[in-house]
Amino acid sequence: MNDLQEDISGLKIIPLGGLGEIGLNMMVLEYGSDMIIVDCGLMFPEPYMLGIDLVIPDLSSIMERKERIKGIILTHGHEDHIGALPYVLRDIIAPVYGTPLTLGFVKEKLEEHDFDHKIELVQVSPKEVIEIGCFKVEFIRVAHSVADSCALAIQTPEGVIIHTGDFKIDQTPVDGQLTDLATFANYGRDGVLLLLSDSTNVERKGYTPSERSVMKGFNDIFPKCPGRIIIATFSSNIHRIQQIIDAAVIVGRKVLLNGRSMISNVEIARELGYLKIPDGVLTDIKELSELPKEQVCMITTGSQGEPMSALSRIAMDDHKQIKLQEGDSVILSSRFIPGNERTISNLINNLYRRGAEVYHEQISEVHVSGHASQEELKLVLNLVKPKWFIPIHGEYRHLVEHTQLAQLVGIPKEHCIVMTNGDVASLSEGEVRIVDKVPSGRIFVDGKGIGDVGEIVLRDRKHLSEDGMVVVIIGIDKSTCEIVYGPDIVSRGFVFEDEKREYLEEAKKIVMETLLSHNLQLFDDSEEVGQEVRAVLKRFFRKTIERRPIVLPVIMEM
Repeated sequence: MNDLQEDISGLKIIPLGGLGEIGLNMMVLEYGSDMIIVDCGLMFPEPYMLGIDLVIPDLSSIMERKERIKGIILTHGHEDHIGALPYVLRDIIAPVYGTPLTLGFVKEKLEEHDFDHKIELVQVSPKEVIEIGCFKVEFIRVAHSVADSCALAIQTPEGVIIHTGDFKIDQTPVDGQLTDLATFANYGRDGVLLLLSDSTNVERKGYTPSERSVMKGFNDIFPKCPGRIIIATFSSNIHRIQQIIDAAVIVGRKVLLNGRSMISNVEIARELGYLKIPDGVLTDIKELSELPKEQVCMITTGSQGEPMSALSRIAMDDHKQIKLQEGDSVILSSRFIPGNERTISNLINNLYRRGAEVYHEQISEVHVSGHASQEELKLVLNLVKPKWFIPIHGEYRHLVEHTQLAQLVGIPKEHCIVMTNGDVASLSEGEVRIVDKVPSGRIFVDGKGIGDVGEIVLRDRKHLSEDGMVVVIIGIDKSTCEIVYGPDIVSRGFVFEDEKREYLEEAKKIVMETLLSHNLQLFDDSEEVGQEVRAVLKRFFRKTIERRPIVLPVIMEM
């Protein structure tokens, strides 16, 4: 953060993720010496992020002031809101506030990462108000695709801020817990300075269907399935899992859980009372072979076609214990996340190849969104009546369209602000304006490495995947600077060496001629020799076959 930032008076709002993208949600609120963070999410890698496991927000802009962070407040338990905690909490020591199920998922996640120091997890309930530094925060129950979700009413010295989290207005939720519109309205009556509202579904007209409507889809499909039923869904969607279990019980099927996160989250939800499973319904994979196929219902992860997931291995006939048979039915009970369409399409094709019948959201009522559509977004705007509005959680077009929606219900255009990650908004004396920009970005997690892979490495990986690699090995006498070995060329993903032997011999000849034309004693070191070899080969490959492999010279001083 620059020196100017320290001089900004009033309240500062700094989004570090989730604005201009789907996922990676994190927002910082700062007033004087007090700072809180709302959500701490990750994002799964995009197709160009070769070899990357996870993406987390870049916190470098606040690390110099990390001792000011008084708490991390979680709106709900989805990965894009809690997934970065195991990485962030290694550098930031602060209490984490959340509802019981949210903290149940967090605790499991920290244990999975072998956390070696204790983190204070503070359990809160809807309608509860907590004080964190100069902030007072009330948790407001909202419906979403994971139980125990909350919006936040944040009372600050400059005024009240409403942060909706992810939400929808479900009139018939599975657990009977409605979005608390009355509390939104009460704050709207008393005066709200700023509304920060979820924009994910702003392009969808009307209302988002109730989660309970999925039960009708299950009840229509289950009775007509002659074989086993395999349903893939997100392991955090406890309400969806409850409905699958209820539908299975109606038709007399046993339920098998498959996937580590599925088993873990179901166990957590049962212990906390969020999931009701009758005795004798759950079965073990060891009993699968003994059960009649018409009595089996399996709930698994892998709805996005993840390569190593159980469902993908089943589709490829590569699962040790589960083999698809003619008459089996597979239900993908989740949305097609943008960017995953091709992978999911391949998954569906492979499932059909194994003889299964496949149901998904594009042809059956087996999934509904957990995010508010246009009419619900307008209702919240009308209830809260904010003086200022900033859309959150969405790609840039979603944010713009949400401000347009806000203007339709009477929020002045000049009071609708589109922020992106790294923007700094100042709230002072009833005014909101963007006053600064701080570094923000993405930190790549690759195996145990955090942040050691950057854009340059990703570019090289992409380059390798498209154009291959050529290694040139040359031995040079240290005392005489004469070439005593090579040049030898080894290629991978570039050309088939047996068929292109003459071509590679020509490349060796070009390298040798280039080196012989120079007095190698004039080069300062082997790196300069390598640069010359790299340059001549790149020109040769580009001119002859219009390819651009990565060229790695290995110069050995002998």
